[in-house]
Amino acid sequence: MNLNPQTHAELARRLFDARQQRTPLRHFSREFPAMDIADGYAIQREWVKLELAAGRTIRGRKIGLTSRAMQLSSQITEPDFAPLMDDMFFDNASDIPVNRFIAPRVEVEFAFILGRPLKGPGVTLFDVLAAADWVTPAVEIIDARIEQFDRESKAPRKVFDTISDFAANAGIVLGGRPVRPTEVDLRWAGAMLFKNGVIEETGLGAAVLNHPANGIAWLANKIAPWDEQLNAGDVVLAGSFTRPTPAVAGDSFHVDYGPLGAISFRFT
Repeated sequence: MNLNPQTHAELARRLFDARQQRTPLRHFSREFPAMDIADGYAIQREWVKLELAAGRTIRGRKIGLTSRAMQLSSQITEPDFAPLMDDMFFDNASDIPVNRFIAPRVEVEFAFILGRPLKGPGVTLFDVLAAADWVTPAVEIIDARIEQFDRESKAPRKVFDTISDFAANAGIVLGGRPVRPTEVDLRWAGAMLFKNGVIEETGLGAAVLNHPANGIAWLANKIAPWDEQLNAGDVVLAGSFTRPTPAVAGDSFHVDYGPLGAISFRFT
């Protein structure tokens, strides 16, 4: 960690305001070249404090950068994570206001609904399967309070920027048919994403660390040093198994999970 607590708090306030005002920020890593991953999480934790003070609650967590390709492109060797705030949840088969976001993109995932807590270290895939009441289809809406590409140099943001920016999460839609986590082989469960009636992406759960439950175990162990845990009732997004698909007003999305049902919504 190379930035001081005052800077962490200042940058968190910028992110909080950017989310409220839908105004993108330039890369923190450009302004503070010494910034590292620990600084990114410190900024994220300060932002969470601001959201809680404003009346928001945490309903769960998300895991990102779970695929090998995304880790290589972000120059990182492990996933990242962030909280899911209560105002990020949208109903299946609903209209979602595009003005809630800056530059929304859509990813296809599975969400685990925990029936009992998971506290690391030492949490395994089998612990996750035993602790989760349900696994359900989910779509994550990601956003860029910090610009994905710098407005002048066009350089991509660094992973430190993404981590501080709630790991890019901005919305979640749950739907389809919830199943017990051992009812299906989640490695072979997959989906087809249609945008305006055209198939854009397909993928399988195995793209998420070989099994989506591995991501949940990783997260429970990763947050343990801060004396944090995954709680009963938490919704935990396991990580995307498709590339992000951009969205604008008028775009409709239908994600077909086969025997696990479907999720549909439209940006208005």
